[in-house]
Amino acid sequence: MNNRELFLQHVAQTSSAPIGLEITKAKGIHLWDSSEKKYVDLISGFSVCNIGHSHPAVVKAVQEQAAEYMHLIVYGEFVESPQVQYAKLLTDHLPASLNCVYFTNSGAEATEGAMKLAKRITGRSKMIAFHNAYHGSTQGALSVMGGEYWRNAFRPLLPDILHFNYDDDVVIESIDSSVACVILETVQAESGITVPRKEWLQAIRKKCDEHCVLLIFDEIQAGFGRTGTLWAFEQFDVVPDVLLLGKALGGGMPLGAFIADKKLMSTLTYDPVLGHITTFGGHPVSCAAGKAAFEVLLTEGKLSTIKEKEKILQEQLNHTAIVEKRSHGLWMSLQFQDNTMNQKIVHRCVQNGLITDWFLFAPDRLRIAPPLIITHEELDTVCEMIHKSICEVCDVRS
Repeated sequence: MNNRELFLQHVAQTSSAPIGLEITKAKGIHLWDSSEKKYVDLISGFSVCNIGHSHPAVVKAVQEQAAEYMHLIVYGEFVESPQVQYAKLLTDHLPASLNCVYFTNSGAEATEGAMKLAKRITGRSKMIAFHNAYHGSTQGALSVMGGEYWRNAFRPLLPDILHFNYDDDVVIESIDSSVACVILETVQAESGITVPRKEWLQAIRKKCDEHCVLLIFDEIQAGFGRTGTLWAFEQFDVVPDVLLLGKALGGGMPLGAFIADKKLMSTLTYDPVLGHITTFGGHPVSCAAGKAAFEVLLTEGKLSTIKEKEKILQEQLNHTAIVEKRSHGLWMSLQFQDNTMNQKIVHRCVQNGLITDWFLFAPDRLRIAPPLIITHEELDTVCEMIHKSICEVCDVRS
């Protein structure tokens, strides 16, 4: 059996139609398969590889830390330099109230930790979440996920979860002293890049303050420069009580985090002790890689160019088959007339050397989220390739 056959036989499948490419190398914005075909990674591993693949600084950090030590003991017992240094670097670039980091293995686990933190601080169980939201697939995260299609097969889930439409004022009146937290994506990803009104987020912040409700912002996809600023919430003049990070946090290694004020986070250390615990969360190699990647982003990420790159996408991606374009930073969705057409275009893009995909709650939309390091010239080429793929599918349809 070849590797593809072994993959289908022995690796648990998440869908009946995986992309199925056997990738043998990745560097910068490119991937190579086992036949040495070259692809542009147009989704950055779903916003994991914001500085591209295999950056020398990240590879060096992984190699050096692996040679020093890897796993030592359950999280939080030993002073591990990679955790400490990365936590300090992150909080140096966050508002003063976001000063304490709890590292996890993934974004979903960060969601779980934040939900527990909200219950612990407030003594309440009711949580407000939003339709078309994605916060992970573990049972707690699934409970606040915004789609019944994805939740229904796994019920019963957590009780007391209320779902509202994103960017709808109705939710504001529902925030009262019975609510533990409001959890939302600063910019909603899997609905096809939905940007809320600034005044809506500010009204939620005000109502949460009035009723001692924790406001949790999920920037697992939106963080680390994807929207044009280091953190998306900077553009809305709202600071959350808890910030969720993942994806690009580990620089390609598995890592998540929830970040809050030290006073809030300390409630997980008593009644009970070990109120939140993980064996591999904040793995020293992952933290070393993440810190190196974050330093690269700060020095080489060229965040000031993100809006220019967004403009290139907006101006050059024009075709009569595109129903709507939505973007925020170097993050775009292209809507087509239906799911079937979008799937054909996605597959044609892959055939033409572009790795792209669809959105969980918007399967009629094509995803564009290349590494932030992509150049203007490379973006020009990408736009030509997308246009070529659309034209080829439309010609076939006609």
